[in-house]
Amino acid sequence: MVCGGFTCSKNSLCVLNLLYIMVSLLLIGIAAWGIGFGLISSLRVVGVAVAVGILLFLIALVGLIGAIKHHQVLLFFYMIILFLIFIIQFSVSCASLAINKSQRNELLEVGWNHTQGAQHDIEKNLNCCGFNNYTKDSSCAAPCFGTPECPTCASIIERHAEEVLRIVGGIGFFFSFTEILGVWLTYRYRNQKDPRANPSAFL
Repeated sequence: MVCGGFTCSKNSLCVLNLLYIMVSLLLIGIAAWGIGFGLISSLRVVGVAVAVGILLFLIALVGLIGAIKHHQVLLFFYMIILFLIFIIQFSVSCASLAINKSQRNELLEVGWNHTQGAQHDIEKNLNCCGFNNYTKDSSCAAPCFGTPECPTCASIIERHAEEVLRIVGGIGFFFSFTEILGVWLTYRYRNQKDPRANPSAFL
């Protein structure tokens, strides 16, 4: 069967959804690993990572079942959801790559102020205290707390923020194009007839 045929479209869609399932399981596994080794103690951070992993797993499962069974309704909803995710992910990737230094620092400070549970993890793992400043009376989980050479977390986080945003933006771009490929494959596959089915049946 040529690559433009029914079997090739079906197999390509199955492989793509298996890739999404592996990514979702990896995301859930990393969150569990972070808790197991004490790197993450914030339940909110872990909850978000697990929720995104489960959502991706369910979407990929719908796509995989739809591809195997050539189920028109499942494939239609899968195509719509995948297209919406593509728009969101593409926009976030563009924003990650286009953000300037002052906007990045402002977002980092806002994020710091709204993640009380993760602050202790960051201070402990990066060996820093406070965001821009701290006092001797403040609580800090860093081993360097109380010493004069203990740095603020902003100086360390900002040093790596540009590189992290560039990596996240690049990964987001890559997966957004796999999503638009999935939308195109699903649209094409929905409109193809199964050669093993009744040739007189309409889709």
